[in-house]
Amino acid sequence: MLLAVGLLVLLFPASALAGGDVAKGRQIYDVRCSVCHGDGGAGDGPVAEVLDPPPRNFVAGVFKFDADKDGTIGTDEDLAMVIKQGGSAFGGNPVMVPWLQLTDEDVRNVIAYIRTLATTETASE
Repeated sequence: MLLAVGLLVLLFPASALAGGDVAKGRQIYDVRCSVCHGDGGAGDGPVAEVLDPPPRNFVAGVFKFDADKDGTIGTDEDLAMVIKQGGSAFGGNPVMVPWLQLTDEDVRNVIAYIRTLATTETASE
């Protein structure tokens, strides 16, 4: 089963899986997210050291919230809700502000980019 999922990931670009444009998502991420989550998504941005709890490490490919309460943590819908409503709306860090000015397309693009940050080893666990 994991092999089949791995092959799908290789056959389809991350933008197709997440429904967004990875390159556009990276541009938004670099401006709005990297200061906390880091350039490579490891949760090690310039201000991460002073945040408690620390920013999510996207490289680990592990997420915290089931924001849409569908029983599955870390779906695209969960990530979209956290991006649009902020971390504190779901019991997370209040420093993760709501990005209300992002369009739904912007959010899909950011999610597509975030999905590319997980390493092969962590994404298959």
